[in-house]
Amino acid sequence: MNTNDFSIRHIGVGQHDADEMLRTIGVKTLDELINQTLPSNIRLDKPLDLPEPMTEREFAEHIADLASKNEVYTSYIGQGWYDTVLPPVVQRNVLENPVWYTSYTPYQAEISQGRLEALFNFQSVITDLTALPLSNCSLLDEATAGAETAFLLFNERSKAKVKLGARKIFVDKDVFASTRDVILTRCIPQGIEVVLGKWNEFDFGDEFFGAIVQYPGSLGGVNDYSEFVTKAHDADIKVGVAADLLGLVLLTPPGEWGADVVFGSAQRFGVPMYFGGPSAGYIACRMEYKRTLPGRIIGLSKDRLGKESYRLALQTREQHIKRERATSNICTAQALLASMSGFYAVYHGPEGLKNIARRVHSYTGFLAKKLQDLGYRLLHENFFDTLCVILPEDAGFAAKLREIAEECRVNLFYAPCGTVALLSIDETTLPEDLSVLCYIFASALGKESNFNDEVGEHTIHIDRKFVRTSPFLSYEVFNKYHTETEMMRYIKRLERKDISLTHSMISLGSCTMKLNAATEVIPLSNPAFCNIHPYAPAEQVQGSLELLENLKGLLATITGLPVVSLQPNSGAAGEYAGLRTIRSYHEAHGGGHRSKILLPASAHGTNPASASQCGYQCVIVACDAHGNVDWEDFMKKTEEYKDDLAAMMITYPSTHGIFETNIIDLCKRIHDCGALVYMDGANMNAQVGLTNPGFIGADVCHLNLHKTFAIPHGGGGPGSGPICMTEALAPYQPTHGYGVDYEPIEGNVVSAAPLGSAGIDVVSYAYIRLLGTKGLERATRTAILNANYMAVRLKDTYGIVYTGATGRVGHELILDCRKLKETYGVDESDIAKRLMDFGYHAPTLSFPVHGTLMIEPTESESKAELDRFLDVMQCIWGEMQEIKDGRADAEDNVLKNAPHPEYEVVSDSWSHSYPREKAAYPLPYLRENKFWINVARVDNGFGDRNLIPAFCACIAPTTEE
Repeated sequence: MNTNDFSIRHIGVGQHDADEMLRTIGVKTLDELINQTLPSNIRLDKPLDLPEPMTEREFAEHIADLASKNEVYTSYIGQGWYDTVLPPVVQRNVLENPVWYTSYTPYQAEISQGRLEALFNFQSVITDLTALPLSNCSLLDEATAGAETAFLLFNERSKAKVKLGARKIFVDKDVFASTRDVILTRCIPQGIEVVLGKWNEFDFGDEFFGAIVQYPGSLGGVNDYSEFVTKAHDADIKVGVAADLLGLVLLTPPGEWGADVVFGSAQRFGVPMYFGGPSAGYIACRMEYKRTLPGRIIGLSKDRLGKESYRLALQTREQHIKRERATSNICTAQALLASMSGFYAVYHGPEGLKNIARRVHSYTGFLAKKLQDLGYRLLHENFFDTLCVILPEDAGFAAKLREIAEECRVNLFYAPCGTVALLSIDETTLPEDLSVLCYIFASALGKESNFNDEVGEHTIHIDRKFVRTSPFLSYEVFNKYHTETEMMRYIKRLERKDISLTHSMISLGSCTMKLNAATEVIPLSNPAFCNIHPYAPAEQVQGSLELLENLKGLLATITGLPVVSLQPNSGAAGEYAGLRTIRSYHEAHGGGHRSKILLPASAHGTNPASASQCGYQCVIVACDAHGNVDWEDFMKKTEEYKDDLAAMMITYPSTHGIFETNIIDLCKRIHDCGALVYMDGANMNAQVGLTNPGFIGADVCHLNLHKTFAIPHGGGGPGSGPICMTEALAPYQPTHGYGVDYEPIEGNVVSAAPLGSAGIDVVSYAYIRLLGTKGLERATRTAILNANYMAVRLKDTYGIVYTGATGRVGHELILDCRKLKETYGVDESDIAKRLMDFGYHAPTLSFPVHGTLMIEPTESESKAELDRFLDVMQCIWGEMQEIKDGRADAEDNVLKNAPHPEYEVVSDSWSHSYPREKAAYPLPYLRENKFWINVARVDNGFGDRNLIPAFCACIAPTTEE
């Protein structure tokens, strides 16, 4: 065994096991299987031209070299990103803990109680600090949350406003420029007109439905918006507020002065700046907006035995179900980062947060006095952490100030006008840092700095009317775990309630839950990468820029599409960015009238929502009985709409798990209609090294780096969704202002940071550099091998819904459970719950075909693990036969009652018709490694009817077992 070959660590199946699996499948070689699976006309004729694979040691040295090219200056840039202290207990036990970063979105509540509680804590932080009763459990970033707020306000227009045709939203000029730019990009296709202006000069006309302001403003001022909100409500206009979460610890929360929606970022609650992301965005709103609030909501419910339990609430709001009627295309959020921010609040508690916020504010006020003593004027009298310093009008003064600051390894924010500099104090600022700042500003004036005064930490420098008086985070969980010992045990207690890749294979179709290798994720804790601001001058971040440029080149080679944008920070954001690029291309080439997107019924679930969000109308093409795009219907629809088609969105291999043989003909036909081809990259794990979107004929595709390219799923994010495109589309790709003198530009801006969630992309870079050409291709071939092995083993019991032209599946398979109910009295959900008793996460439930289970084993799983899962599935099949034969009660059986929690199994009372051993230990391996479930089957209906999305006075669930 070549221990330097990383592929043997990542790929679970060795040659001996592969040979045995191939015999089971009925082919002689893996090449034969691949030839039966992929159409010959889409196969690449030569290997990918990628660098030779690195050993893990070589990569560690390479990444250290790149890190050394970054210079980490003290950042006072602000504008939505602030240096912060990630508590080491959270870093070690959450960020660096695979139980937390390899878990899946908590759709299966019973095996997700730990991360659900962590996210419930996060929601409670948001609702308490904003003084609004409802929050989701994170969005992608602050700018995206701003765009989602604009849509929420639009969707919640009163009947009177709808009748008046109100389609204008006011956005104050003091909103962060990146937020404003994303709102502009997202609103244009929806026919929403964004009007920029000053909040105190706003005309409350009938044509407006909403208004958005910043608190504190981007220039640092704390404004009294109470009269503004009153006037807006009198005019039937709803108000959204972008709010600094740490500022709300000290300032009166917007919910108390009438805001309808509050949004922002939780980044400064313990999440590094990461060169722009990832960090958790948030939205809080009134309870009556629960049906239009985007993203996921954690709610409190009860299990079948009455125990309180957490779950995802109101799941019918998901865009996979609403499709083109969805109010958002948000899929991946920032669950891991939201959990970290929630733990930050738990660790510090309300008193700790007050100490941090008051210290930040007090230091800012102290510095303000020093700057005024030097002769500088400040734009605002009331501020929280940001000072807007008016510079002398001398030509070149700003450049001189910047030169001195950078000599002191300090970054400030310089307004494009050249007469204003901003600085934002943060949690990491120390008194000696204030001394350096005084020196910088004094030296620019040719003066000596006087820094002899003691710096207070609790002095209030703003009008008392702005100071928060209401309590927050008074619940037990935020007032109990302030020592590292207790905090460590609390995190561990939650961890024990969750199934992740550390326990067993997560066989979810379409989600590609592969290994996230330790070598790949270690750089996420490197200060040289995570402690840099996205607007830091380019010369200070050469290491990160080199890494990201390298990654773009690798992704271009892999996809066969030469131009890459890293800005989209999730797969859904990538879909939107790709379609927005297509839209801009058509508008520039006389095709602005093209308003329709062709969508096969087998397209990935977020596609219709993304098309709708981009202002397109969806035309659905049927699939035939074998799961392929129905050629006759396809030709009929393309002929009918050929002059109006903007693009076809297609997932390949399809969400039905097969490689359609006529994909090139489909693409050619779309191009003949003058439209473009968008390929969804959700299933790219079946393409890498064997074929690619560019070779097939796509014009643009997005890549889910959190699927194919090994970024951890994190319980529902972080994600990264870069788009790759042809040269023809390059001029229309996402754009962004950049740097410490950020100059906003009009364009397709889709995320808050210029390079999206740049901090997490190092994982994908590591994955590609470690595997190289041969390793990547072997990973793809093994994923296809594993899926076909499972398909053959399960076809005679459950049955496979779709297979390709030669009877093979791609990298995933769909089990047919649609007739189980009438024969056995159980359904696919009962199988999903019973799998938990065996220590397994369920496959994808009822998607893309209702009444089915979709399995994707990935290349990381060994034959031993595949066989164990197959034994479990056959054991469950046997349990169904017991029901059919009358050997098990039709209602009181292990499937209908699954899962069986520990507290029920060990109870003195046991009322079931089957023994405890059958419930808890149905197979021998469980006696050595049993995952004990914390709750019984959760009552979803009860949770929706009685939505409790955060701790409140009426019910405060215990945090104990």
